[in-house]
Amino acid sequence: MNGRSPVYDVVAVPLDRVRANAYNPNVVAPPEMALLERSIWEDGYTQPVVCAHDRASDLYEIIDGYHRYRVMMTSERIREREHGLLPVVVLDKELPDRIASTVRHNRARGSHAVELMTQIVAELVDAGMTDEWIRRHVGMEPDELLRLKQISGIAALFADHEFTAAPADEDDLF
Repeated sequence: MNGRSPVYDVVAVPLDRVRANAYNPNVVAPPEMALLERSIWEDGYTQPVVCAHDRASDLYEIIDGYHRYRVMMTSERIREREHGLLPVVVLDKELPDRIASTVRHNRARGSHAVELMTQIVAELVDAGMTDEWIRRHVGMEPDELLRLKQISGIAALFADHEFTAAPADEDDLF
């Protein structure tokens, strides 16, 4: 990142111009969603939603803050108070970097659903990202990345992994 932090450039974006991404592995239980709604009702939006702006469609895709967005979608009282405008900061990143940002934001706060993390790893590998890139940008240990690849069962995910040779004969197995 060059220059100043995006938080200094919050913009009010109409709710109908914001969309969820397809790669967020973060899950929030109903009691915590109710607490988030209450927090936003009582304190207002204290954190903007982080998005990427698609200039061609003039839509904003969420990188972080899906649940804050979801609260405005489902809470009529908050939507009315905010005049249907969501506070947003924009990151100018390509898809693999947006995915990595989503994971970093979420991992810094809590846990992820394993199935969704497996899908994210598969998507990053499909996008041509190496194991090193994934580990560095998403904050994974090598064994965690390997486990997610194993769970997925997709052979292509192992293309960037070195394996040791199998024992030469049966006596070496026992």
